[in-house]
Amino acid sequence: MKVIEKVDETQIQIVKDYVNHKFKIVEERNAGELEFQQAVKEVFDSLVPVLVKNPVYIKQGILERIVEPERLIHFRVPWVDDEGNVKVNRGFRVQFNSAIGPYKGGLRFHPSVNASIIKFLGFEQILKNSLTGQPIGGGKGGSDFDPKGKSDLEIMRFCQSFMTELSKHIGPDTDVPAGDIGVGAREIGYMFGQYKKLRGAYEAGVLTGKGINYGGSLGRTEATGYGLVYFVDEMLKGKGLSFNNNTVVISGSGNVSIYAMQKAIQLGAKVVACSDSSGYIYHKSGINLDTVKQLKEVESKRISEYVAIHPDAIYVEGCAGIWSLPCDIALPCATQNELDKEAANLLLSNGVKAVGEGANMPSTQEAIDLFIDQGVLFGPAKAANAGGVSVSALEMAQNSARLAWTAQEVDTKLQEIMKNIYRECVKSSEEYGAPGNLVVGANIAGFVKVADAMVSQGVV
Repeated sequence: MKVIEKVDETQIQIVKDYVNHKFKIVEERNAGELEFQQAVKEVFDSLVPVLVKNPVYIKQGILERIVEPERLIHFRVPWVDDEGNVKVNRGFRVQFNSAIGPYKGGLRFHPSVNASIIKFLGFEQILKNSLTGQPIGGGKGGSDFDPKGKSDLEIMRFCQSFMTELSKHIGPDTDVPAGDIGVGAREIGYMFGQYKKLRGAYEAGVLTGKGINYGGSLGRTEATGYGLVYFVDEMLKGKGLSFNNNTVVISGSGNVSIYAMQKAIQLGAKVVACSDSSGYIYHKSGINLDTVKQLKEVESKRISEYVAIHPDAIYVEGCAGIWSLPCDIALPCATQNELDKEAANLLLSNGVKAVGEGANMPSTQEAIDLFIDQGVLFGPAKAANAGGVSVSALEMAQNSARLAWTAQEVDTKLQEIMKNIYRECVKSSEEYGAPGNLVVGANIAGFVKVADAMVSQGVV
């Protein structure tokens, strides 16, 4: 493709046509994979000014290369339930891009997992990991296995079978999985034990999110939720605002949500709502976090049980209505595409000031466009929820050095990483003509580092 030397409207249109053509190819080659297409489209739309300024990325085919995984592994996972019945699930691992380091990304166990979900998550992970400033590439994996309702022994047998195949494709310097939805400390422990047995060696750095007593990092459990709040706090400070005395609504009640609540409350906010897959609770005077932790982390109960302990709170079946609640700050931390155009309009009508994505791609493009058009501070997932993988990278560093940092040391490093991510997003948004648009800033800042590495390493 010929690129005109002087940057003018003609050149911009040529590059737009080029990007649109490349996206059509993505649609055709990944037919039916709507989540993956959505993730690619958002990034591609941000990159026009980057490609205008850096035509070498076009010449080197960076767009075509970055949307194709280096490797997509799809495997059978047979296991035996407590009644002796043989069950079969699907396992996945996408090793998307290793230009700046070994593949890094979580494992998700959920019935919704398929190739599209894994590819969208893996593609997002490339740029998210780049933003952290840590030497880690992009990967993701998981299974359509559902841990809910399964016994510990069933989960152990599944994890051992899953790792028996996955172990052939991972290693401390190759691919380092972690947890995600449905994969917590228990599942990581079972998988690590099986990997250790299969390898006949203690390779602590092969998985992150491990228990503290066998190579895990202090602060990893809290990292994604804390990091989200640190990022949003930077956004707020940029406008002379803060969490203090503001009302917060958070979707979800898992690991990310719980520790986002904890840090927001520490910063003076009042969190009034959270949810699980069945519905949401609203506690106008402020949610009791100890109760939520007891129900979800200790007893594994539904969030609806909260109202039996706090009768002044209300429970509503269904999750969508949580965004109709008045709040200053909204933190979607449940799952992809949970916050749509209708929900965004409800939040805007109630005067929301800031939205920070704690889950991966929880807002539809229509919702994002509305927030940005209306001047709402918006922290995109690949930047705002990068705290988890940041501390996973710190866990890898500790494993490599055979040492352990204190919780305060880890938290200090996490705060600095999130501040740096925010600064890089702002800088890139300003440099490429979209000041204040952190979606554009995050996409560009993450992309340029990876693209430059890909150019340096040749066509591989």
